[in-house]
Amino acid sequence: MKTDINDFIANLERRTPGEKEFHQAVEEVIGSVWEFYEKNPRYQRAKILERMVEPERVIMFRVPWVDDRGEVQINRGYRVEFNSALGPYKGGLRFHASVTLSILKFLGFEQTFKNSLTTLPMGGGKGGSDFSPKGKTDGEIMRFCQSFMTELYRHIGPNTDVPAGDIGVGGREIGYLFGQYKRLKNEFTGVLTGKGLAWGGSLIRPEATGFGAVYFAQHMLHRLGKDIEGQTVAVSGFGNVAWGAISKINELGGKVVTLSGPDGYIYDKEGITGDKVEYLLELRATNNDIVEPYAQEFGARFVADKRPWEVPVDLAMPCATENEVDLADAKELVKNGCKLLAEASNMGCTAAAVDYLHETMDYAPGKAVNAGGVAVSGLEMSQNSMRINWPREEVDTRLKGIMKDIHETCVNYGKNGEKIDYVKGANVGGFVKVAEAMLAQGVV
Repeated sequence: MKTDINDFIANLERRTPGEKEFHQAVEEVIGSVWEFYEKNPRYQRAKILERMVEPERVIMFRVPWVDDRGEVQINRGYRVEFNSALGPYKGGLRFHASVTLSILKFLGFEQTFKNSLTTLPMGGGKGGSDFSPKGKTDGEIMRFCQSFMTELYRHIGPNTDVPAGDIGVGGREIGYLFGQYKRLKNEFTGVLTGKGLAWGGSLIRPEATGFGAVYFAQHMLHRLGKDIEGQTVAVSGFGNVAWGAISKINELGGKVVTLSGPDGYIYDKEGITGDKVEYLLELRATNNDIVEPYAQEFGARFVADKRPWEVPVDLAMPCATENEVDLADAKELVKNGCKLLAEASNMGCTAAAVDYLHETMDYAPGKAVNAGGVAVSGLEMSQNSMRINWPREEVDTRLKGIMKDIHETCVNYGKNGEKIDYVKGANVGGFVKVAEAMLAQGVV
């Protein structure tokens, strides 16, 4: 079996050289589902895994735009439409200088399984550009978004591909993208999620990923006979995911003591609550992603050029970006008494860190933990189709139910004696639904 897995991965790496993030994501999934795959010959005969690791479509295009000085700038745009077996492609757009095809393929591959876990009718996709909104004026961002959508619009639609926001793509960018789509298509449809409340958006969508991650962590704690109330929590990042997680942890009685940015992390032993959370929103709105000003404002400790995993906590929630917890970080967390890590970022832990965490604490992967964001995007699609808006309480109740179901799926497929292998549970649980749909639809 091991040789077969190695051959599969080696063949993938030969066909996709240099795509290390994508390879890492595939290896993590294949390692979990291979035994299940081998016990189902019909999956093998249909080459389900071989087809799953190939995107159905990759779109790459140039994005020319004019800056405020009148100079022409050129970026590269992408949309990876990975798998539509369960519904229209669904996944975010990321605008950041680090964007590459490998990163978007990893994200689109992960998105396929994440969307499957939600039980909503959504396939998997991802897109974006190496354009960074940081330091750009609103006019420059608008012109870039309009140019980007001028190409992308021909490939998306409410029944084809429904992008959302991601890193670098918030309400402002979604607004500009939607406006250009509406102009080009002459129609008002739910082609993007994360829209403003006045024009088709859903309540709690900005907070949804963080809210859902906390609901999932709460279910993990309940299995251990614990509750989030009274727990001390380390959170990384300070974008929408971290903001949502901090808000919900506070509401449920936990205490968040860290947040981070590219400049380092802050440690606030009194807890990030009340006006401090509001200050985070103000700080983020300045288009400046450093966190040191928080420390200066509230007298907290700032640690430059480091990540917050050296702080003693009960629970860790990475909320920033991929591979933000490495093996050394994982060992530091365990040494300082952390008992649970719920990965709210996509592939937030390196492969070595995941192996170590799996042996030393309760660990759950991003595709399960952070599915709340895309779940509420799916609920936004439903509201758009019916042309109604659900109240905040209804959206939150539906989100709670979805996260409970995802946790139960992970437990069902990940049981290993008294311990739950959440990685296996999430991967196999997500795989089964996609595989069955692919079988039913034939070799397409």
